[in-house]
Amino acid sequence: MRSRSILAPQWWDFTTLDRELLDDAARVTPEDLLGFSREGFEVRMYDTLEDFYLAEALEYITAWKQATADNPCGICGPIGPTEQLPLVARLVNELEIDLKHAHFWGMDEWVVDGKEVPFEFPLGFAKADHDLLFDRIKPELRMPTENIHFPKVDAAEYIASWDQARCLVMQGGQGDAKHWAFNDPFPRTGDYVDAPPTPEEYRQLGTRVVDLHPVTVMQNARTSGGGVVTEVPLSAVTVGPKETWKSECVSIWQAGAHDNPFGQRLTALMIAKKIPDSAVPMSLLADHPNVRFNYFRGGLGTCTVQMH
Repeated sequence: MRSRSILAPQWWDFTTLDRELLDDAARVTPEDLLGFSREGFEVRMYDTLEDFYLAEALEYITAWKQATADNPCGICGPIGPTEQLPLVARLVNELEIDLKHAHFWGMDEWVVDGKEVPFEFPLGFAKADHDLLFDRIKPELRMPTENIHFPKVDAAEYIASWDQARCLVMQGGQGDAKHWAFNDPFPRTGDYVDAPPTPEEYRQLGTRVVDLHPVTVMQNARTSGGGVVTEVPLSAVTVGPKETWKSECVSIWQAGAHDNPFGQRLTALMIAKKIPDSAVPMSLLADHPNVRFNYFRGGLGTCTVQMH
């Protein structure tokens, strides 16, 4: 029998893993992380935040510069982190990159009362992408509106867009629940009372509406809403593993502002050692052919006791 979560007993999450694996993750050093690189999984380390966020922004530029009429392509981007987005706009403007054939996929959006939130919603992801990126690009360089794809509750159009252009890179952060986008662990209900979905089952999921793990709700309140949990929706529509596996590369960026020192180590260990488990959704990327983990060294911290 799997352990019951100590964070949210009616849900699956990383605390239901074998204790020996969790203890191994807590002992991982930054040097160990670099040693986790293998074919299909690369670990990169950055010594300054300036270098970290510039490198993240350049993934947009590298992808968008490849877009032509015969080769429409682009990038799928997160809202956490967001520090790279104004840098992307500045680079596009300074380098005068014409985005008319480029594409962008948003990863997710909040859902309230069965509908995706309107554009004006203060915590909205489409709003953040426009405020921090698209509205800062010179009008003559901006990509067409039809090339900007955000998921909706009726996801058919969004899903179809993944076959209309190549996604060269899917960027992401890592949440406290070890998700990418809002691919959270499942609740312990129905067929998953005694065990979470198998990795094979989870990877069949496409863009869909999900109920958010309580840890994810708390994290979004902490990182985006000043801790006001009551303002954070409990559901979202999120890009799925099906679309993720259509991306030629998955690039995860960890500056230490979202997940903690332990979490940043755990998922890298599981991917490096090919230990996929849907209670740790990020670990399912162990089976993706091209994954990069990018770390800010100063954000790695330690897993030792420090009383505050």
